[in-house]
Amino acid sequence: MRASNQFADATSGVVYVHSSPAAVCPHIEWALAATLDSRPDLTWTGQPADTGLLRTSVEWAGPVGTGGRLAEALKVWQMLRFEVTENPSEGVDGERFSYVPQLGLWRGSTSANGDVVIGEMRMRAILASADVTGEIHRALGTAWDEELEPYRAGDEGAEVTWLRRNVG
Repeated sequence: MRASNQFADATSGVVYVHSSPAAVCPHIEWALAATLDSRPDLTWTGQPADTGLLRTSVEWAGPVGTGGRLAEALKVWQMLRFEVTENPSEGVDGERFSYVPQLGLWRGSTSANGDVVIGEMRMRAILASADVTGEIHRALGTAWDEELEPYRAGDEGAEVTWLRRNVG
């Protein structure tokens, strides 16, 4: 029997760090570990869209709302480009968070197939605005998608392994 919460207790998703300076990578790993309460197994590779930067991705599982907590933890480093997805679960919409330095953080609700969903009240506000097309693009995260698209393309980069020192 489920707890008194009528909504799903757990979900999963993916963290995509599209670009990060090498010096920040260990800090990202620590932030993810602290948020997920377990050490992520990350493999860093070169980012072909921006020489000198690295990329990684990791699947995660956790309580509903973890995607937002992961996005909050990562946006501390304002030079990053990243996306965090949280899959929909029983009674709870999915979410996608996108971050690029020039635009900041964008959040959108997603359907089971990953499409961005715009709610009724938001759509009514968009229709009442002077710039309907611009507001729809903002609601869909178009500027974030355009900025991230070159970074999403995969390429066989050199693997980077981070050495860890156990302390304590």
